[in-house]
Amino acid sequence: MRNARTRALVIIAAILIGAAAVAFGFGNRSSAPLPARPAAQRPTLLLLTSLPLVFGEQFSLDGGGSPALKAIETRYRVVPISVTDEKELAKGRLLLMAHPLAQPAEDLVALDNWVRRGGRVMLLADPMLEWPSERPLGDPLRSPPMFMDTGLLGHWGLRLDAPEERGAAARELGGYRVATGSPGQLYGSCDISRDRLVAHCAIGKGRATIVADADLLDVDHVGGDAGHNLDALLAELARLERK
Repeated sequence: MRNARTRALVIIAAILIGAAAVAFGFGNRSSAPLPARPAAQRPTLLLLTSLPLVFGEQFSLDGGGSPALKAIETRYRVVPISVTDEKELAKGRLLLMAHPLAQPAEDLVALDNWVRRGGRVMLLADPMLEWPSERPLGDPLRSPPMFMDTGLLGHWGLRLDAPEERGAAARELGGYRVATGSPGQLYGSCDISRDRLVAHCAIGKGRATIVADADLLDVDHVGGDAGHNLDALLAELARLERK
């Protein structure tokens, strides 16, 4: 009887250890970074942003853009746009909106129609931007302190909440553990991640990926382990291409 009980305890312990190992493996998994594409094979990526990704705050070309832009340009031909009107959106079928300025109502309608006809958009909507800036508050050239939602997220069935606490936080994005700065939380009818950082939405014939943080692009200042932040960005863009 004692031997049978011992064997049973050993089997149970082995099962628990195996389950823990599997859980650890899933919790620490990461995909292999996507390779660079040859220049001739890079699709167009429209870029709308208030962040200093293409130019620094002083509009200097020194350094050839931010680390985020350099990573994006390994796989895409980046075309900056200033608004989401029909003329600008007609330049491509994949759009990255990285903490954009508020868009006029007619341009939001144009964006919604573009997505519903098959466009793909990744929107980084930060409810509490921590990106450092030398420009004073109120300067029109400074990125807004929060995503200026004028009804777009609600129209797509989402709600964006500000964080309860400020500071760096680890989250999951694109199969990677990423560093974020005071990330928000998403709620609604789309496919939302467990940590509420990202929502994947089917909108008509198109797709939208909404991420409740933009500081993750500022890999030099966001804090935490940002080593895979840009890999995660590229993985989410690739997912939009496939869908």
